[in-house]
Amino acid sequence: MRNVAKRTHLFHTLVVSAWAVVIIGCGQPNTPPATPPPAQVPEVAPGYLQGYLTRTTIPNSFDLLPAPPAAGSAAFAMDEEIATSTFALRGTPRWTQAISDANLRFPHAAGTFSCAVNAPITEADTPHLYMLLHRSLTDAAIATYAAKEHYNRQRPFLINKEPICTPEEQEALAKEGSYPSGHTSIGWAWALIMTEVAPDSTDAVLARGLSFGESRNVCNAHWRSDVLAGRVIGASTVARLHAEDVFRAELDIARAELAAVRAKGLPPTRDCAAEAAALAK
Repeated sequence: MRNVAKRTHLFHTLVVSAWAVVIIGCGQPNTPPATPPPAQVPEVAPGYLQGYLTRTTIPNSFDLLPAPPAAGSAAFAMDEEIATSTFALRGTPRWTQAISDANLRFPHAAGTFSCAVNAPITEADTPHLYMLLHRSLTDAAIATYAAKEHYNRQRPFLINKEPICTPEEQEALAKEGSYPSGHTSIGWAWALIMTEVAPDSTDAVLARGLSFGESRNVCNAHWRSDVLAGRVIGASTVARLHAEDVFRAELDIARAELAAVRAKGLPPTRDCAAEAAALAK
């Protein structure tokens, strides 16, 4: 009988201990599970990370886009008219914003949508979101190359002989096709990704994505039709990215990261008042 009593006591002790663990765990419902840091990814060029897509899975811009407007066409006349209309913006805050938007280097570029989502986007605060933007940049940029190389369209500054907002890049840009705009493809891909990370900020995010591409017109680095075509390739890239498990997993974590940062009330990394005033032009 004493052995039975001992076994009964032991069973009771184990049950109580088990329930204690359950109760303690349930008492902390708001403690998020720890997420592992983003996986290390190699660079494909100094400062640029390997994307999620491969040469066989990345969208082909030559297959997706019509030819750029021909010289003498009404569409090209529109390109020239819009290019000329931006000359008055030189030296204004909008010109300064275009210079900032031209800088695709991280960590600077990670803050592009910081004001739109009213939160910091940094490697320290949102590492998976930071990685998501850094890697998708490569995919959205490479997706433009097929059409760029095929058409080898001259950039506006080579025709109108007017300055660009990043003169240090003029020699390199002159050797690269203008159609479609790589910056615009990247900015629009980021905008579509950010609408999934912060759906409550969709309008602000998309507006910022549009202005990011328009900065290439302000810079005199791209024609208007280059920018419109760039958005097509950016959207095509994001559509294809959704077939990648790693991308979707990182997207889910990024969404939780941003929610946690917002809950802390951390401020954006950019001067949002100055940005809004510049983009109002």
